[in-house]
Amino acid sequence: MTETRSPSWLSRTLQRLAADDQTIDAQELRAESASAGCEPLGSCQKGAVVTVTGRLKSVVYTPRETVPTLEAELFDGSGSVTLVWLGRRRIPGIEPGRSLTARGRFAAFDGKRVIYNPWYELCS
Repeated sequence: MTETRSPSWLSRTLQRLAADDQTIDAQELRAESASAGCEPLGSCQKGAVVTVTGRLKSVVYTPRETVPTLEAELFDGSGSVTLVWLGRRRIPGIEPGRSLTARGRFAAFDGKRVIYNPWYELCS
């Protein structure tokens, strides 16, 4: 008996072989987000309380005149959001390349998608 596979399997395999590393990484992050039951960043609405998961692309300490902030860009394969912790200079474990799940109110400020002072959980 021969095994038959659908044409969609073949096209997915060929697309994966031809894709660059960033595309493959984005696909894997979207799949992880969906399996964790989190919302894709690309579909989050301003003002909604969301739970998102992804990988930190960058972490920046921004000294301000009034209050210091720690900002981290979270990417989930469908989009990015900046996580902002007010009054923090450093948080152990918050570093580029680290995966985490964050929950908070989704906002937009100066065209930038932001979650202020999110609850977060570091992923292994």
